[in-house]
Amino acid sequence: MEKFKSLTGVAAPLPLINTDTDMIIPKQFLKTIKRTGLGVNLFSEMRYKDDGSEKPDFILNQAAYRDTQVLVAGENFGCGSSREHAPWAINDFGIKCIIAPSFADIFYNNCFKNGILPIVLPLEEVDVLMKDAEKGSNARISIDLETQTVTSSDGVVFNFKVDPFRKHCLMNGLDDIDLTLEKEASIQNFEKQAAVSRPWV
Repeated sequence: MEKFKSLTGVAAPLPLINTDTDMIIPKQFLKTIKRTGLGVNLFSEMRYKDDGSEKPDFILNQAAYRDTQVLVAGENFGCGSSREHAPWAINDFGIKCIIAPSFADIFYNNCFKNGILPIVLPLEEVDVLMKDAEKGSNARISIDLETQTVTSSDGVVFNFKVDPFRKHCLMNGLDDIDLTLEKEASIQNFEKQAAVSRPWV
């Protein structure tokens, strides 16, 4: 998992409430167990017409936001089914941070496990960043995980909270497997002792 420490870039505004995981990655794309290749299908039903061509009005199809790494969203982002493909698709597209007034719990937890920083801010602060994001490529938002701050293009600073353990994992690029491997020496020592004390196992 890539380390996340700080990020500065254009943020895409998505002022929708209750954006569920089926909107993020529709069910027909859940056949794969790979974490890559899903970015092209992110928000598929909102991004594409029936013939597969892009809908020019959708935010991520607009030139200023095609390479966005930050998404400013509405309340209850990531609700619905608990599919991990949703953060996979978001990450594969290139989005590394989502700012919203609230998230669905399972989606929120899955973000951290997949190298995405979900930031919860009060609605009035999200509204400021949403308007900032609407400026397009002329506005760049900065996120600093070390100081736990979000800075608008106008220099307005907002502070956010994050669990210290999750912060540690993101800043050091540690997923569940990496955390287990940190204990590899202890695990191997245990296995050696177990083989001696319980040779029948």
